[in-house]
Amino acid sequence: MSISVSHYGTLADGTAIERYTLRAGVLELDCITYGGIVTAMRVPNRQGVNANVVLGLPSLEDYVARSPYFGGLIGRYGNRIGGARFVLDGAAFALAANDGPNSLHGGRAGFDKRVWTATPEPAAEEACLVLARRSPDGEEGYPGTLELRVTYRLRAPADFIIDYEATTDRPTVLNLTSHGYFNLAGEGAGTIEDHELMIRAGAYLPTDAKLIPRGPPQAVAGTPFDFTRPKRIGAALRASHPDLLAGRGYDHNFVLDAAPRGAERLAARLQDPLSGRSMEVLTTEPGLQFYSGNFLDGTLVGPSGAAYRQGDGLCLETQHFPDSPNRPDFPSTELRPGQRFISSTTYRFGLT
Repeated sequence: MSISVSHYGTLADGTAIERYTLRAGVLELDCITYGGIVTAMRVPNRQGVNANVVLGLPSLEDYVARSPYFGGLIGRYGNRIGGARFVLDGAAFALAANDGPNSLHGGRAGFDKRVWTATPEPAAEEACLVLARRSPDGEEGYPGTLELRVTYRLRAPADFIIDYEATTDRPTVLNLTSHGYFNLAGEGAGTIEDHELMIRAGAYLPTDAKLIPRGPPQAVAGTPFDFTRPKRIGAALRASHPDLLAGRGYDHNFVLDAAPRGAERLAARLQDPLSGRSMEVLTTEPGLQFYSGNFLDGTLVGPSGAAYRQGDGLCLETQHFPDSPNRPDFPSTELRPGQRFISSTTYRFGLT
């Protein structure tokens, strides 16, 4: 296990951004203090050849100017809040409308666009990096000062673990996640349509035209959203189902099968038949947002020099449900003084 640090770039205001490289087992991860962004994750294929399996951009300037959340820590609220507003304890809070009429991923300057303090932490049999920041009261319209701590851990032989912790001094809402775009064939390798995906969820949330949940969870059985058994992602991607049409593909929250409160359990399994790489996602969260890279349009070029087109990467974002602050029937995302937000997700790589 090891951790090394190097200079990555400098923001316009003169802030230096560092890159940390974590190594443990067969994994090697690069992340930067801007947004906690995971810029690379190197994983071997069945021949033992390493490749970066996350999409990214060539420079800090690119991440600042044009990143579609590649690899970033997302908050205060991952996913969408309808109408860019919510009511908490009788008080209304207005948020930035940065996705049509809705607020997406924390607003115009969410946690993925903030600088985090990074501290390597000694740990037995792990490479461990703690990212921390204070989110002040009123940031992007959200109430309460948050104290945040996110820990990246690489554990041999092939686990990437993200632990989230937060406290607040005022009632607020919170939904943290990581927005990695994965392609197990390798960054720049082309479409993920031939990847096979299993999601342990018997229901999903149908959405309106703006991708806000429009009703209660619906059963996946008999729909293109049934991934209860491994299925090629492209098998039903172009079906004329109204929810697929609204999202230009998959961009939906899956309601994970019930598990004991606070227990981490298997949420999804992804595999690439050609490289043999596989990835399991385990989480304590109740939902999983599966996004099939629908809005990649060829205008972004990755570090390999390849242009990213629709479907060249996918996201499996562990989280609470979209628009929960406006949906009392959904699991609550409220956080109050004296409480501690705790969540954990593991990305477990392997071979098939």
